[in-house]
Amino acid sequence: MRRTVFNEDHEAFRKTLRAFIEAEVVPHYQEWFDDGLVPRDFYYKLAELGVFGIEVPEEYGGAGIDSFKYAAIQSEECARAGVNFGGSSVHVALCLPYLLKLGTPEQLQRWMPGFVDGSMMFAIAMTEPGTGSDLAGMRTSARLSDDGTHYILNGAKTFITGGYHADRVIVCARTAPALETDRRYGISLLVVDTKAEGYTVGRKLDKIGLRTSDTAELAFNDVVVPVEDLLGEENKGFSYLGQNLPQERLGIAVGAYAQAQAAVWFAQKYTQERQVFGQAVASFQNTKFELAACQAKVDAMQAVSDRALEALDAGELTAPEAASAKLFCTEAAAEVIDRCLQLHGGYGYMNEYPIARLYADSRVNRIYGGTSEVMKMIIAKQMGL
Repeated sequence: MRRTVFNEDHEAFRKTLRAFIEAEVVPHYQEWFDDGLVPRDFYYKLAELGVFGIEVPEEYGGAGIDSFKYAAIQSEECARAGVNFGGSSVHVALCLPYLLKLGTPEQLQRWMPGFVDGSMMFAIAMTEPGTGSDLAGMRTSARLSDDGTHYILNGAKTFITGGYHADRVIVCARTAPALETDRRYGISLLVVDTKAEGYTVGRKLDKIGLRTSDTAELAFNDVVVPVEDLLGEENKGFSYLGQNLPQERLGIAVGAYAQAQAAVWFAQKYTQERQVFGQAVASFQNTKFELAACQAKVDAMQAVSDRALEALDAGELTAPEAASAKLFCTEAAAEVIDRCLQLHGGYGYMNEYPIARLYADSRVNRIYGGTSEVMKMIIAKQMGL
């Protein structure tokens, strides 16, 4: 079926991005994989390409295009090449919506130029050791000084993607105790300068997948955060986090679809070239049936993600719809990628083959942004169950 979600401008961007990946990423990716992160200078190359400024208003140096479709194209092209852009996806897909929605004109004037040119990389710190998905249970605190000029931040965060290279981190912290009637009350968002005294980057975490995406532990010991760096209103942070979750979850769904489609391409190419018993593996009926079944699932994932993309750009994507798209695409992608790895035989287990890395990279899709179990709870609640 003809795909209608992208127009000529989108496809021109895809062509440019594909050439960039081939020239600037693929030749170096093995080194990045071994190092466990992309080099900091790579973000300046992405900035020069215009990736960071697509959705930033023109007055702050961006292109002012209010659409998530360019981010979707990036997911598709990275999956196609078997690479990723490190923590930069958090910089754009997660942090930018909070900044644009909650930032004051003065804050945006300070932060957006660096955001666009790559000199000020952002990350967001929600999860804490021992709390997991229970954000209302966070213990990181930010006490307002007696003179009201700054907050004093203390606590720790973990699983912070982009945390190793970040220049600014949107930290979720308690500025007031929870209420008996509302344990979500009292959380605020602070845009913390990573060069501030008392701010510490701990371990760069050793993950089974997404090896080039730096993920770190962060610690705050009496970090001084000026009140001018409070994002949005005090004590309303939890509601802000919920507002951006549909886009975050759609981004994961789109990425899962892209990974599944790439897995089918990798498996098709491999089985057509691999000879067993004197003939190509792709010539066996079982291989044909497996690839056909996988492609049918990929077609369904594409339909779901494309429909959700249109709804998001139209401002109509609801939280249950995003949860449904994430649940379906991530669960279906896991099955497709596993079956495609099986078609590679023993070589599918080797990291030199992109299917192996894809297998490891995709596993987190059913965990971050809300686990599959949480998605089911959201969908069930919408059903009145």
